[in-house]
Amino acid sequence: MDRVQQPLAPAELLPGAHNAVVTCLAIRKGDRVFIISDHETEEIGQALLEESRGAGAAADMVMLEDFGQRPFTSMPVGLDQALRVANPTATFFAAQGQPGEVSFRIPLRRMLMSDMKVRHGHMIGIDRQLMVQGMMANYQVVAQTVHRVTDMVRSAREIRVTNPKGTAMRVMLAPNLRWKPCPGIYHQPGTGGNLPEGETFTSPANAEGVIVADVLGDYFSQQYGVLEHPVTFMLSQSRVVGVRCEDKALEGEVRRYLSTNENGDRVGEFAIGANLWVKALTGNLLQDEKIPGVHVAFGDPYPDDTGATWSSRTHLDVIPTDCTIDVDGKPLMEAGRFVAEVLEGIEGLPG
Repeated sequence: MDRVQQPLAPAELLPGAHNAVVTCLAIRKGDRVFIISDHETEEIGQALLEESRGAGAAADMVMLEDFGQRPFTSMPVGLDQALRVANPTATFFAAQGQPGEVSFRIPLRRMLMSDMKVRHGHMIGIDRQLMVQGMMANYQVVAQTVHRVTDMVRSAREIRVTNPKGTAMRVMLAPNLRWKPCPGIYHQPGTGGNLPEGETFTSPANAEGVIVADVLGDYFSQQYGVLEHPVTFMLSQSRVVGVRCEDKALEGEVRRYLSTNENGDRVGEFAIGANLWVKALTGNLLQDEKIPGVHVAFGDPYPDDTGATWSSRTHLDVIPTDCTIDVDGKPLMEAGRFVAEVLEGIEGLPG
């Protein structure tokens, strides 16, 4: 790949980029790294570029704006061609999201990991704050915690979630629907995940009850941050049957989003965050969904990972806070803190 001279990245971004490049993706001499960024996120893309080259890899970066008018709702032809020509072994997507682009990003991730077998770091919505917080976690500890939680829920049949704001949800699980741990350590071809990382997720067989969310995903995250007025979702048979918010404009926008395709209002993902370095909400979903607790997504259930037999063109994560989680009647978390059994024996935990 041609190396284009770029301005140096800000020094404060380099340690987090080094963690992403060396610890999370194990990039080294002989790797071919392809970074997809945009003008708003270019300094972070540049930090990843510098650290990739510093690790001995051949690396290049492209801007999404070079491939046409955003938002992209499908793969731009030029980007597909550029990826095929580059034939990378590792990729990063470090850019901001725009309305409708989730229908481009989901197939992109599947192409990169399933078809091209790259090691992939997906950093949708990444910003400076996340680079110096969640990307500075000890990912060996994050990985241990994620795998510990996954082992404790893998055979569960029922999980109940409550919180002080009114969340009261019952999730039923089935053996044919797999849990997918996301530890942040992606050293094998065809593996990858969001960075900052630290969660485990599945697609539930059924979900009932109420979720009161303080952060929303997709483009809502960048537009609204931590919500001034939480959004309440009522669930029945894994479908959203009601949405309430004091901000009626936001309520209407959420309703419209959920109705854009057949399964847009269906619970596709149930996840448990397990990055102990994430201690408070930032308003940025990429990091906030890794906070110890729960998040749920309406829409695409990541069928390749979970074994779900349906799909959706949209995927809207919602995050309640200060969750208490019971797994088949046994406590896993109380008020946003894992019970002692979850962390027993794991060294290097943050203070």
